[in-house]
Amino acid sequence: MLATCPSRTSLARVANKWTAMIMIALSEGPARFGTIRDRVGGISAKVLAETLRDLERDGLLTRTAYDEMPPRVEYDLTPLGLTLREPLTALGRWAEQHIEEVLVAREAYDLR
Repeated sequence: MLATCPSRTSLARVANKWTAMIMIALSEGPARFGTIRDRVGGISAKVLAETLRDLERDGLLTRTAYDEMPPRVEYDLTPLGLTLREPLTALGRWAEQHIEEVLVAREAYDLR
């Protein structure tokens, strides 16, 4: 967990809430920008574009531009990105299974 450790950067990227949601959205297969934005409710176009660029830079997804009219671009998980499917899906399941407990805990905390 040293500040100079390269794995710290990777962990920060994967632990980002938008990254996790985008990766889960892409686990269904290749998708266009608008489809990803629809699957990941509440994300701005700017943040989505930046996060997709960062994920591409990290080798977790590919961006394929098709020479068509109108232009079409699809994003897809790479083999490296696919290795995150299982842990992120498990994290998503955990969140769904424990949301009631989290909400009760928040309410109790806020009443203090």
